[in-house]
Amino acid sequence: MITGVHSLIYTKKVEELRAFFREQLGLKFVDAGGGWQIFALPPAELAMHPKDGETHVEMYLMCDNIEATVAELKAKGVAIEGAIEDRRWGFSCGIRLPDGSVMGLYEPRHATAIGME
Repeated sequence: MITGVHSLIYTKKVEELRAFFREQLGLKFVDAGGGWQIFALPPAELAMHPKDGETHVEMYLMCDNIEATVAELKAKGVAIEGAIEDRRWGFSCGIRLPDGSVMGLYEPRHATAIGME
């Protein structure tokens, strides 16, 4: 029934973000027509967290070794937002996108659902 997840980033700097995901993160993409690039993402998982007040959605890229991944991204000119934080659920920091927004990066400390069919 569900075959995947299609995430969207709304931005005023579409071309800059496309170049970032293509060139610095090295994600493969298809041209869906008219130059509209759709990027392949690694396997994904989804979690729900309790929240009082207004709700929101967050997106994190996952990695196996956050220190090595941050070093590799910095070598490619990617701006890292904040220090790597040791949290209850894993290690995390942010990746500054070309439009000024921040996407999470984390190394999970818990079992993940990736690879489950």
